[in-house]
Amino acid sequence: MKDSKRVISIFFGGCSTEYEVSLQSACSVIQGIDPDRYNLILIGIDRDCGKWFWYRGETEWIGENCWMEKGTLTPVFPLFDRTVHGICYLDHGSLRTISIDAALPVLHGKNGEDGTVQGVLELMGVPVIGCSLLSSALCMDKVLSHRIVEMHGIKAAKSITLTRDSLEQEVKQDAREIGFPLFVKPVRSGSSFGITKVFQEKELIPAVNLAFSHDSTVILEEMIEGFEVGCAVLGTQDLIIGEVDEIELSDGFFDYTEKYTLKTSNIHVPARISPEKADEIKKTALAIYNILQCSYFARVDLFLTPDGEIYFNEVNTIPGFTSHSRYPNMLKAAGFSFEEVIHHLLELGLASADKERIK
Repeated sequence: MKDSKRVISIFFGGCSTEYEVSLQSACSVIQGIDPDRYNLILIGIDRDCGKWFWYRGETEWIGENCWMEKGTLTPVFPLFDRTVHGICYLDHGSLRTISIDAALPVLHGKNGEDGTVQGVLELMGVPVIGCSLLSSALCMDKVLSHRIVEMHGIKAAKSITLTRDSLEQEVKQDAREIGFPLFVKPVRSGSSFGITKVFQEKELIPAVNLAFSHDSTVILEEMIEGFEVGCAVLGTQDLIIGEVDEIELSDGFFDYTEKYTLKTSNIHVPARISPEKADEIKKTALAIYNILQCSYFARVDLFLTPDGEIYFNEVNTIPGFTSHSRYPNMLKAAGFSFEEVIHHLLELGLASADKERIK
């Protein structure tokens, strides 16, 4: 009897500084999927060379970062025959194919969250559960996303773009124009990699050099007084939004270490703000989600100043997705369990895929 379960591919790993974060997120997502409803094809992407492997092994080995050593790995390749919409592999010299109903990339940062994998899946004819190639690329680019959002009347921090050709004296002059303290950021990077909060001019050039180690374009960005708030948005047409969360910092900024250890910071869900201000933040987040053509899921990060002004920070098109990450916790506060969020995403993706195939 033919298996009637739909085939979902989960992508994890990737050539990115956020490789380990992807493993943790993917492990949680896979554990949150009902195996009686779906057949899962797990595609692990090697960190160093970018090879794709069909992974068959314990889910826990993904989270423990030993999936390549302990699991069964079969090299697979994207198949650009859109009648198959899937992957292919060699089995004792014979070419085999696997058709995929939809794919959920659980990849963070470059080469996964920036539209690259989304573009490959589009060429394969595999529907993506997540933001499109265009939306992913726009949201990953801090300069372009800020400019587009500002065109719609939403505030963003003042910034100046640097390239590798920028002269040191010009960089220092640009920094004085922005004013200290300021942030030095790679234009396309996630999890705060390469970001430095600079208090004095003597710290500037080392911070710029660090940022350039993560991307070819860097920005000097004004520091917005206040604190960061976030909104989890879920859906394609009928959008669901989680409770607003708030990052409470004792010092510095919400860098990679703080994001994944919370050593000196706290996250409050719901945020400690008035219901009226929370509603305003939600409306702003929904507007940004639509302006940047996001779909399925994203976390919209904003700043709230002491005067109550809202500034756009960034959109994470594939936010951290462990059971204790910000995105699912905001939706949990709004009444949706982790498993319900995952199931809703998969069903949305399959429904959309079915509509496209009918066309």
